[in-house]
Amino acid sequence: MIEIKSDKYTVMYQLNDSRAAKELYEQLPLTVQVENFSNNEKIFYPKTALNTNGVPKSDGKSGSLAYYAPWGDVVMFYKAGSSASGLYELGSVVSGGDNISKLSGEITIRKANQAKN
Repeated sequence: MIEIKSDKYTVMYQLNDSRAAKELYEQLPLTVQVENFSNNEKIFYPKTALNTNGVPKSDGKSGSLAYYAPWGDVVMFYKAGSSASGLYELGSVVSGGDNISKLSGEITIRKANQAKN
């Protein structure tokens, strides 16, 4: 489980057991800029690219956490998108899904057991 937090909002995701999700988890904690993309997702860039060998494709459903390999960004869908070549599933939101669209500026991504209130 990971926590994504801005100055006002928190979103919790359950990661899947994929290699890419484990690699993202091992890079935490991260403090990065979150960016708007399209009208249905927020993105951020991990420190290093994630290995997508054997990782399931993502269908871009609302609440999913995905990795877009061609650009090397992690995608947080707050509205349904569509699957794209190179889009891989990392996990899904478990709480704070309504906050995804509100994230802006600097965010901190932590392992849930490292989160501080």
